Amino acid sequence: MSRSKRKPSAKGGTRRLSQHFITSRSLLTRITRIGRIGKNDLVIEIGTGKGHLTQALARRADVVRSIDIDRKVLEQAKRRLADTDNVELEEADILTYHLPKQGDYKVFANIPFHLTTKIVDRLTGAPNPATDIWLIMEKGAALKLIGKPEENDRSLRMKVEWDLSIRYYFQRRDFHPPPSVDCVLLHFKKKATPDIAKSEIDAFSRFVKHARQRGLFGSQKLLTKKQISVALKRADLPPIPTDGQILYVQWLALFRCYREIRR
Repeated sequence: MSRSKRKPSAKGGTRRLSQHFITSRSLLTRITRIGRIGKNDLVIEIGTGKGHLTQALARRADVVRSIDIDRKVLEQAKRRLADTDNVELEEADILTYHLPKQGDYKVFANIPFHLTTKIVDRLTGAPNPATDIWLIMEKGAALKLIGKPEENDRSLRMKVEWDLSIRYYFQRRDFHPPPSVDCVLLHFKKKATPDIAKSEIDAFSRFVKHARQRGLFGSQKLLTKKQISVALKRADLPPIPTDGQILYVQWLALFRCYREIRR
């Protein structure tokens, strides 16, 4: 279920502006198959909604833990899921929910669009993150996360520990009611080993931010042109193009050169 922000009503309470549900059983079967949900998987779903996606996940997974912040929503979903014995429903907020401290699990969710950044940070920054995260989200937000049309500070940091790819493009009519934006299914695959040691990730982010803000060849450059050229050649990578669009693998090579020089 995808929900937009709640705004104060005239009476001072809150009202939900819209909810976007996927109810087609064939489509839900298709995307859970794309997600390779298997009979041994523990799956955490964010936003139970009407329970359609929950049902689809339950047909493939060992256990589905579905959380929703709305008690009334859970009560309604409970009736739909009454005959499903491998679903655990819980009233909780994903931003404070206690994710599993050990063991493998997956996350599959149709997330509230206005909470995309917070949810992604919460899931990818967990002490024991999921092996796979599948999120239905706005296409624009997904493209930024995977660094298209160009890499950004966030996408570069994300790629150190995660492989990201868009695995499905939805039609707006797939949702009820249709959203005002295009949506995709974005897959986060946890890398077995980060491309940079965890202790170095913050330094990598600072390096990228400095270089992007002030330019690799600026007055406060971190590397000389010769050092950049040598670093890329050593990594068997092409030179930086004239448009300045540096690839993620090139950023890695430049950072490793920078750290080596600093040492």
